Amino acid sequence: IATLAKTVKTVHDTTAAGIYETIRIVNRGIKQLFDAGADFIGNEILDEGAHEADGISTPLRSDAMGSRPWLMDHAQALLNGLYGDYLSKKDHALDLGMSFRHQGEILPMEKDAVAKAIPDAEEKVCLFIHGLICTEWTWSIAAERFFGDPAVNFGSLLKSDLGYTPLYVRYNTGRHVSQNGQRLSNLLTELLKVYPKKIKEIVLIGHSAGGLVARSAAHYGKTSNEPWISCLRHIFCVGSPNLGAPLEKAIHMLSSLLRNINTVGTQVPAQILNARSSGIKDLRYGYILEDEWENQDPDAFLTDNRLNTPLVEGVGYYAIAATIASDPDHPLGVLFGDMLVRVPSATGKSSEPARRIPFSSDVVFNEMNHMHLANHPDVYKLIRQCLDTEPQ
Repeated sequence: IATLAKTVKTVHDTTAAGIYETIRIVNRGIKQLFDAGADFIGNEILDEGAHEADGISTPLRSDAMGSRPWLMDHAQALLNGLYGDYLSKKDHALDLGMSFRHQGEILPMEKDAVAKAIPDAEEKVCLFIHGLICTEWTWSIAAERFFGDPAVNFGSLLKSDLGYTPLYVRYNTGRHVSQNGQRLSNLLTELLKVYPKKIKEIVLIGHSAGGLVARSAAHYGKTSNEPWISCLRHIFCVGSPNLGAPLEKAIHMLSSLLRNINTVGTQVPAQILNARSSGIKDLRYGYILEDEWENQDPDAFLTDNRLNTPLVEGVGYYAIAATIASDPDHPLGVLFGDMLVRVPSATGKSSEPARRIPFSSDVVFNEMNHMHLANHPDVYKLIRQCLDTEPQ
């Protein structure tokens, strides 16, 4: 019996060792494939001559969709969204970092360059911040369908209607929201130094995760006493997962389940799922601060470390949400929201009163999906109306 037991143990140990080595080999292979794939895409971009110092220039027009520059642009945005923290640590050429854009071009933070790029600069600046795995092109989605002109978006309308100079942010969405928030705050301080006129008003409009970045930037700008905060008047969170995104929670639960089933068929998928970026994991509960994730296990099962971040006094904070249903109380609308973010999360209305986000106002649009929020005429009308009203 002892001999049999020893034999069984030997077989078990040998088999287990083989399985774990297989997992390690597969994981190394995935990493090598990712490195090779990122390098290949980077070389393709460079070979096409479409890659600038820190990104690709694609015109802000809905009819640019499907063009080769657009496809390469979004391949880079996809890699940044999924593995942007890894690209940043590797100092990879495909790391988008963060930059301001004007009319599809990078805006260098130099006085002469800004004056040349924006000869008609206004004293009011409206900054547009896209969401996860996107670029600033998001703000022109379905423009021809909505406005009859592929070049029309919230930025162009605010310029013609209210005299705002629109600027767009392109950034590595795979980095922590708080890291992007701090970087955006720093860039806004730089903008004040190089802008052709004295800026009197700044408006931040963030779509999806971009709304979290906007709130984060305002927090860090205020706590660091950055000069641009005195110009900040309004923040719009458009379809933003302020209390978390259900899809990320579902992926988290699935990867946790797979990780706790000790087989090759579950461990490898778990490793792949867990490799998703910090920017994605921040969306689980809507993290916008370093203190919410620093020294924490990002994969701890359903552990919510979100803090109640105070809003900046004197600034109007507006939450804009949507449901795919014609009736917001319809089960489909309640369950799916705009297909990516549910209404309570977008409006900051937690079931726990102490955890709610005190937005100045919140509006829910019916029969509208997550992406259409970024350029829908009804949403624009609301934004314009809010900008005509001083924050309370």
